[in-house]
Amino acid sequence: MGGWSSHSAGSHHGDATEWGQLGHGGQGDAVGTPQIQGEVRIPRSTNTVEYRGVLGTLSTMVRTEGPRSLYSGLVAGLQRQMSFASIRIGLYDSVKQLYTPKGAESTGLLARLLAGCTTGAVAVTCAQPTDVVKVRFQALGALPESNRRYSGTVDAYRTIAREEGVRGLWRGTLPNIARNSIINCGELVTYDLIKDTLLRAQLMTDNVPCHFVAAFGAGFCATVVASPVDVVKTRYMNASPGQYRNVPSCLLALLLQDGIAGLYKGFVPSFLRLGSWNVVMFISYEQLQRVVMLARSAPP
Repeated sequence: MGGWSSHSAGSHHGDATEWGQLGHGGQGDAVGTPQIQGEVRIPRSTNTVEYRGVLGTLSTMVRTEGPRSLYSGLVAGLQRQMSFASIRIGLYDSVKQLYTPKGAESTGLLARLLAGCTTGAVAVTCAQPTDVVKVRFQALGALPESNRRYSGTVDAYRTIAREEGVRGLWRGTLPNIARNSIINCGELVTYDLIKDTLLRAQLMTDNVPCHFVAAFGAGFCATVVASPVDVVKTRYMNASPGQYRNVPSCLLALLLQDGIAGLYKGFVPSFLRLGSWNVVMFISYEQLQRVVMLARSAPP
């Protein structure tokens, strides 16, 4: 569960946990490995570089592909986060209040879950094109520059829309909604619950250490519940047209090849990324909230 497979190019926000399985393949790879019907692979040669563990992957990527390979898809990832995170995080508290019955002393678990699913779905619907481009850029990082289809993010949007139609930019929206609704609940709802528990039990006060513990726990829970959906979503989004009939066929191909363990490929790097992401995100969010509240309460 903790290792990356061959051609692992890293990931941003947990969307690429198994790059050794991605690409645009034919009926098998260069070393004769049979390919399951509908499976998508990056063609491999006999001198394929193997990545072992998180630290081994990082050092090998830097040595063989250069330091820039660690930031493959960064521009598209930033575009995704600016559009996606601002919606799902910024609307969460407001939507949570909509689901909370009037007069209730506190927000219940159901209202939190509904708010997490709602904001996650809305964010995906708006930001899906940026996610498609980000995933494809990360997968193409394992290919030689001469074989890369896109020269930049703007060119990627144009090429996908021209070759696959505008609908191509929203490829994999339904599995992505499922994935991000789950991960949104795993992050936001878990953070809410852990923080409230710590404060109610008076184990910690509402400060940075409390936010750190709650955010780290939220990152772990989000990784556990989202990894299976994340792996399937990444494969399906990055597949060439016609490679998979639908999402269930993509899931079946994965299970036939790797079994249940395949759903948790790249768990450790995903957890390291999600854990650090949540710590930075929630601590920054809490501090910004305090700054805004102080600015509002300050005398004119």
